[in-house]
Amino acid sequence: MDVLIKGVYWSEAKHIATPSGDIFHIMRKDVESYNGFGEVYISTVKQGAIKGWKKHTRMRLNIVVPSGSIRFVVYNPETKEKAAILISPENYKRLTVEPGIWMAFRGESPGTSFLVNFADIPHDPSEAESLGLDQPPVDHDWQ
Repeated sequence: MDVLIKGVYWSEAKHIATPSGDIFHIMRKDVESYNGFGEVYISTVKQGAIKGWKKHTRMRLNIVVPSGSIRFVVYNPETKEKAAILISPENYKRLTVEPGIWMAFRGESPGTSFLVNFADIPHDPSEAESLGLDQPPVDHDWQ
């Protein structure tokens, strides 16, 4: 895994192109970012739409984007580090986000983009904090 900022990592995820349709690996238990299984879900975002800001207190996220293109912005309030990464089938990576990191994301490609999150614990609304887009934890120019 490569460090994007402290608490956020990205790693290669296998994308196998075939004439009849592609295969996108999400997670294997022998991958370094595997920390157990809680749930897997799909989230969608339309072009230009922004979702966030959210910070989990216990959940570790492992995100891939098998369809479309999504720009992720992550912020570590402890170290004051911020980073952005674009993930798509052409730049297929696994983004691992540890608890305590703020994250938001925007759909970049026409239509609807899909992300898959392989989380280490089941969703629990009481373990996450959210901020509106009008009160981000850090300034970011989405342009």
